[in-house]
Amino acid sequence: MKKYNRHFFLLIAGAAAGIIVNRETKRRRTQAKAEKRHVPYGPYEAVLKRPFYIALSGAALILLTPVMGAIALAVKIKLGSPVIFCQTRPGLNEKVFKIMKFRTMTEERDGGGGLLPDEERLTDFGKMLRSTSLDELPELVNILKGDMSIVGPRPLLVEYLERYDDRQKHRHDVKPGLTGLAQTSGRNGLTWEEKFEDDIRYADHITFLGDIKIILDTVKVVLKREGIHSGACATMEVFTGK
Repeated sequence: MKKYNRHFFLLIAGAAAGIIVNRETKRRRTQAKAEKRHVPYGPYEAVLKRPFYIALSGAALILLTPVMGAIALAVKIKLGSPVIFCQTRPGLNEKVFKIMKFRTMTEERDGGGGLLPDEERLTDFGKMLRSTSLDELPELVNILKGDMSIVGPRPLLVEYLERYDDRQKHRHDVKPGLTGLAQTSGRNGLTWEEKFEDDIRYADHITFLGDIKIILDTVKVVLKREGIHSGACATMEVFTGK
C-alpha cells in the first residue's frame, strides 16, 4: 500500500511541477513580448535546431555537389560570370549578411546604364532555376555559416527594414530560412501582409514537427511549381510598406 501511495505522490508531484514550469514559460514569453524580446518556444528552438540543421545542410552539400557543379557550369555558359549572385540581406535581429544564390538574370542595361526590369533580364533558363528553387542551393553555405536556417522567414531586401510596422519586425526575431511557412502557404501568390503573418506565426511557434512538415510541404510545392510569381510580376512586387 505504501508503495502505491509513493507512486501516486510522485505522479501528483510531477504533474504539479509540469504545470508550474508551463506557467513560468508562458509568463516569461508574455513578459518578453511586452519588452519586445524573443524567447525560444521550447528546447528544440533553444538548443537542438542549430546542430540539427548544421548536420542536415552539411549532408545536403556533400550529396548535391555534383548537381551544384552542373548548375554552375550551365550558368557560366548561359549567363556568364559571376556564377554566384551575392546580395546583402537582413537576418536575425536585423543583422545584415551576404546571401548567395545561383545567378538567374542577365546584366542587360538601358541607354542610361541602368539595369533593365527583372522581367526583361530573367531568361527561360533563369525561370527554370527559380521555379525548381535550384538557384537557392548555395544558401546551404549560409546555413553552415550561421547566417540562416533551413526553415524560417525568407530574407528580404535591406531597404524593407524601414518599411515594416512594429509587428512585421518580429519576423527578424529568428534566423531567416531557405524555406518557410509562407513559402508552403502560397509562395509569391500571397500578399505581403499574408506572408508577414505566416512569418510571425512561425517565429512564435517553432517546433521540430512543424519544421519537418514545412520541409516536406516545400518539396511538394517545388515539384508542383506553385506560386512562382505573383499576378502582376515575374517574381513578387516591391514591398512599399503601409
